[in-house]
Parts: sequence; structure tokens; C-alpha cells
Amino acid sequence: MTSTLETHPRPAPAVREVGVAIIGSGFAGLGMAIALKRRGEDDFVVLERAHEVGGTWRDNTYPGAACDVQSNLYSFSFAPNPDWGRSYSEQPEIQAYLQGVADRFGVREHCVFGADVAAARWDDGARRWHVRTSAGEFSARVLISAAGALADPTYPDIAGLDSFAGTVMHSARWDHGHDLTGKRVAVIGTGASAIQVVPAIQPIVESVTVYQRTPAWVVPRTDHPLKPVLRHVYRFVPGLQKAIRGALYLLREFLVIGMAKRRAFLKPVGRLAKAHLHRQVRDPKLRAALTPDYTIGCKRILISNDYFPAVAAPNAELVTAGIAQVRPRSILSADGVERPTDTIVLATGFHVTDLPIAERICGRDGRSLADVWSDGMVTNRSAAVAGFPNLFLLVGPNVGVGHTSMVYMIESQVAYVDDALQTMDAEGLAVLETTPEAQAAYRDLIAEKSRGTVWLAGGCASWYLDEHGHNSTLWPDFTFRFRKLTRKLDRENYVGTPAADPSSTEVAA
Repeated sequence: MTSTLETHPRPAPAVREVGVAIIGSGFAGLGMAIALKRRGEDDFVVLERAHEVGGTWRDNTYPGAACDVQSNLYSFSFAPNPDWGRSYSEQPEIQAYLQGVADRFGVREHCVFGADVAAARWDDGARRWHVRTSAGEFSARVLISAAGALADPTYPDIAGLDSFAGTVMHSARWDHGHDLTGKRVAVIGTGASAIQVVPAIQPIVESVTVYQRTPAWVVPRTDHPLKPVLRHVYRFVPGLQKAIRGALYLLREFLVIGMAKRRAFLKPVGRLAKAHLHRQVRDPKLRAALTPDYTIGCKRILISNDYFPAVAAPNAELVTAGIAQVRPRSILSADGVERPTDTIVLATGFHVTDLPIAERICGRDGRSLADVWSDGMVTNRSAAVAGFPNLFLLVGPNVGVGHTSMVYMIESQVAYVDDALQTMDAEGLAVLETTPEAQAAYRDLIAEKSRGTVWLAGGCASWYLDEHGHNSTLWPDFTFRFRKLTRKLDRENYVGTPAADPSSTEVAA
């Protein structure tokens, strides 16, 4: 006999109660979820606006998409992959890796896909975060934003762009249904995405015009397939892969000496980049246009063996005059030359210093993170913001690195946030919030470490700096110092509210 309960199941609650809500399922979101899972915590959800995990590596599927950090370093330390196919992994392989770790560590079951976060509001009375998404509403004790800085593309404000009759697509929103074969393509931008896109499409298009505002420093890419025998050794001698990972990490840390300590140490890297350009570009006029006038490292150093040859190809043209106007079937440059165009590829980067998720997260006084950060992004340890209780940020302000693997920084942050969550449980706290004083001290620390670095004094304007000229993106020091700083929660810089008594007063460390 079928029970009434089975015949007429209860409707799902209007608001789902969870202990922890994580926004995003890229490296940071998955890393946080795995940390919770590994210590036996199951009361959490991962809110993902797309329908698969992966974040940046799910979204950026443009031709030639690959990582500029070696595979053995660009992966979780607790989940080495002995089966990398190349020394520098391409997008499909990294995406497959992320899908694999999500399955392996059992976090996919915690993912809520199609859950675009529209708003997150702190309820002081309930001591919880109320999160409204396209997949329903959630009430969470703790909110962790792992939305990332490379999540939302920026679109340039170019006169007439909306009137273009052909196809316009951002590199991070590639239209694979649009065949570029035989097309006249314009690529706007010369950053990390552009130097991968241009060589990938140049052989198949009728013409490719690269619109460059600022040239980039480019060094050789030491990429090669990994032999099956090496992969076999990695599988049966994991210590070897770990040792290689450590060596790659140390090698890349040497760049910080030149970037943040003594710029003279960057001269050999600059000479390498100039030699690479001279070897690959014979035309003096084109070579001059591709030569930066700022110190190497001021902008992200790019790696490529085929970008310069692609730009120098007979069907390619580099335009440095700037764009005056986009017309329905052409682009008019500032020097008065009009070039017929079928497709425009925007390789124009992302919202980094103005994170869109910040507009949707509102703290104790109802102000959004974007409002609080109107004069620049400020945090304690790049993870917590005063006035936003029980909120933690991953891949937020001053976590970025221009020389090594972001995964190292992510794992450092995950350990810090996880220690904060365990501290709340151990002390029986309903609320944990950093102080304005700690936040100000951390901002001063970043400013002091940034002073005199190549990013501020290298003679360029980069996406590392905000509209006020402050470094609000990069960690301006050795990454092992960031790890030391975030190894444990700095409890003295937080105020906690016990859960036992609703009327209890906040307690410091």
C-alpha cells in the first residue's frame, strides 16, 4: 500500500538551509569544497552559474587556449596528475583535470548548477547569509566567494561597435559555431589570450588584423609533449613529480627578486625577450612596433613561440594607430585607414579591480562590497572584510601573481579560511568578523610591499592597478611569505559572537 507521504511528497522548502555556501566551482571553489569534504564536513553547497565545474578553464575555450605555468605546478598539491600530456597543459586537459578531481573527492554532489547568484545579504538578526540565485534561495551560516577575477569579461567602449554587422565575440565567450575559415578577422588586444588566439587562427583566415594598444614582453615557451615513459615513472614514483614541482616553484620565485626587490635582476629576462623578438621578426618597422617601452614584468610576461611569426605572416597586419570607429563591415583606425572586417574578436580581458560579484554581496549595514570598495579594495589577509560577518573571499584582492601558479595561492587561502571555520566550531561562534584596524594594517602592508616594485614603477598601466593607481590585485612579495601569513587564522584580528546566547556580546580573541 502506497503511503500518503509517498503519493503526495512534501514540497521542497522555499529556502534551503546550509552551513557553508561557496560561490563558484573553479580551482578556488573546488579547492575549498574538497578541504571541507576531506575533514568530514558535508553541510555545504557549491553555487555554480554554469552547468559544469571548471570556472576560467570551462569558459575559455578559444583556439589555442593553454596555461602559461607548467602542468606539474598548475595543479592541486594533494592531487598530482601523472598523465599530463604536455609540459604546459592546454585548456581541454585542465578542464578534464578539474572535472576529475570534483568526481574523485565527491564534491560534485554538493554542486548546484545553474545557480547564478543575484544577491547575497547578511541578516544580522538570524546571523546568516541569505543568498538568492537563479536556482532558488539559500540561507547559509558562512558565505565563501570563489567567483574569481577572470570570470566576467570586459567589453571595450568603442564607437560603433554595436553597429557591426558581422560577428563579435569575446575570447572568453568563444562562438564555436562560427567558422573563421577564409574570414577577415580583427583581434582587439595583445594580452595573454590574444597571443594564443592569433597564431591558432592565422593559418585558416583570409586576413587577421591585430589592434595593439601596448606591446607585450614575450619570452620563449619551453613546451613539449611528455613521453609515455615519463608519465609511467610519475605514476609509480610520485616523489619525482613532487620534486620537479618543487624545483619549478623555486625557479619561478626567483623572478620576484627582480619584480619586487631589485629590478636589475630582470635584465637577463629582458635580454631573453629582446633576443626572442629579434630572432623571430626580421622587419625592423614591425619589430619596433612590437618592442615595449616599459620595464619587463610591469605587465604580465607572456610566453609564446608562434605569436611573432603569426603577426609577421603575409596575411597578418599589426595596427598601432588605435581604433577611431567600428562600421557595419569595417574598422576605421585613427590614422584614417579603413579595413574590411567580417569578424571581431575581443581579447580585452576581465573585470579584475571591479569584481562584479562585489555589487551583489551586501553586509551588515546594507552596503555592498562594491560600495565599501569605492576607494579601492581593502581586506584582511585578502580574505575578510570588516562589516561583512562570516564572509570569506578566495582569489580576491592582492592574491594574484604574475610569475607563478595561482593554485599555490589558492591552497594558501583555502587553508586560512578552513582554519577560520574550524575556529568558529571550536569556540562555538555564530559570527566571526575581522576588524577595520586589521584591514587598515593589511592595506598598509600591501602598499609598503608594493612601493618601488616593477608593477608601480615600471612605466606601464596594467590591469594589476585600480583606477586610483593602487595595487589591489597582486601579492607584491614571495608567495611563500603569503603562505606563512595565512597558515593560521590571525584570531587576534577578529571579533566573535558566541552561538549559545543570542544576547551575548561580541568577544575578541
